[in-house]
Amino acid sequence: MKTDIQIAQEAEMIHIREVAARYGIAEDDLELYGKYKAKLSDELIEKTKQNKDGKLILVTAINPTPAGEGKTTTSIGLSQAFGKLGKNCLLALREPSLGPCFGIKGGAAGGGYAQVVPMEDLNLHFTGDFHAITAANNLLAALLDNHIQQGNALQIDTRQIVWKRCMDMNDRALRNIVVGLGTKSDGFVREDHFVITVATEIMAILCLASDMADLKKRLGDIIVGYNYSGEPVTAGQLQAVGAMAALLKDALKPNLIQTLEHTGAIVHGGPFANIAHGCNSIRATKTALKIADYVITEAGFGADLGAEKFFDIKCRKAGLKPDAVVLVATVRALKYNGGVPKNELSAENLDALKKGICNLEKHIENLQKYQVPIVVTLNSFLTDTQAEYEYIRSFCEEKGCEFALSRVWEKGGGGGIELAEKVLKTLEEKTSAFQPLYPDDMPLKEKIRTVATEIYGASDIACTPAAEKTLARLTELGFGNLPVCIAKTQYSLSDDQYKLGRPSGFTVTVRDVYVSAGAGFVVVLTGAIMTMPGLSKTPAAYGIDVDEHGKITGLF
Repeated sequence: MKTDIQIAQEAEMIHIREVAARYGIAEDDLELYGKYKAKLSDELIEKTKQNKDGKLILVTAINPTPAGEGKTTTSIGLSQAFGKLGKNCLLALREPSLGPCFGIKGGAAGGGYAQVVPMEDLNLHFTGDFHAITAANNLLAALLDNHIQQGNALQIDTRQIVWKRCMDMNDRALRNIVVGLGTKSDGFVREDHFVITVATEIMAILCLASDMADLKKRLGDIIVGYNYSGEPVTAGQLQAVGAMAALLKDALKPNLIQTLEHTGAIVHGGPFANIAHGCNSIRATKTALKIADYVITEAGFGADLGAEKFFDIKCRKAGLKPDAVVLVATVRALKYNGGVPKNELSAENLDALKKGICNLEKHIENLQKYQVPIVVTLNSFLTDTQAEYEYIRSFCEEKGCEFALSRVWEKGGGGGIELAEKVLKTLEEKTSAFQPLYPDDMPLKEKIRTVATEIYGASDIACTPAAEKTLARLTELGFGNLPVCIAKTQYSLSDDQYKLGRPSGFTVTVRDVYVSAGAGFVVVLTGAIMTMPGLSKTPAAYGIDVDEHGKITGLF
């Protein structure tokens, strides 16, 4: 059996200008990065703004398990199936982070015969967007420390600096550091921190900005710390905006690549969904909607994180109204939620399936609260049985959802025809009445409690004294109307990764809160979630190599 990277490396790609031409995009509107990658010009984005919007389809999933769900694979395969049905369809996806690529999760190019290519480029440096974000973030950090060194005219309290440095790699040793050691000329000694690039506010800002003017305004609003009077100090006050914007000028432009079957894929931005808002850029999604009749996008990790943030942050900020949701599950993942060990998931086990399907049930109920029609799809594995399929099909139909099997990993677009037809049927027969979960004017603490109780299924929240104090302070500073971006484990509906299925009666612990004023949301840290991941005992990097001919192996 061929590996994902072998399939991708053997793919016959067409020139990116041919892909673009299928959507009426002229070569003059492309900024080429070789034959198979291009950025879309600002001029194209501007002149398509008057076009009618296509239909927006969100792909999300149940909580991830070691058995795998295949959310990105399903998104890509579904777009290829739309192509086989003669539909004008575009993908709008996130860019992968180097952290997971060399860590444990792998890349984000899909799998099997449902991939976007060039796969190696996408999973590694791509068009340099993440490097630009890292550089802009760290430039601001350098300017901040330099301001303090040069006399601290803004009277920044070095005990209240909230801006962190970043890198797009898992490195737990950098979570908490001390800077400025050495002589007086080496800077002011203080505690500092690193986060992974995909959890930074710059990443969120890039993905939420509508154009360069909006980007610069958001950059200027970034709070880097507080002065001795407790007032916020911003990047604008540090005179950092122009230089940061210059670094981000090209990164702001969406990237165009293709699937194995030459469907266009706009891939842009990549915030994590467990510790950030988890969506590709608004610019990419809105541009896709102006170019194609159908746009398939995805939200990160499970629907309790990715879909909630897509609806309550991205759609709220951009005025987007999704027309349908595809909820991805697998028989194996549901049995895992039912208590079956990973090494026993291949055997038919209807009792475990009946026990574990409560996780799928909760995600269906959550999505229904947003009043968007739902199609449930099972990402098929060879070890699944017909009896297991029929049980899940009946369960979903009883919940008022369309149901379809997906075999896109094995068969590409041809394996997604059943799913594509169900999505089209849903779009024709059902109307989305989308609305966010909570209003803007709800107090911050109540927003957190609403998400925790309504989406996670918690009985309540418990805020640490420090979190309580910060919530009150942020409200006083005028940030009470912002949505909340809750950082939580992706492996459970609760804030405890070991509670599988559909836990109940638990309390979500809010340990810290801070505002991302430029992005326009309040970040809430729960449980033991970290904004700088670490590497496992056997990281994926051990298996990645390149031979004397430049061929990469081990990347997935």
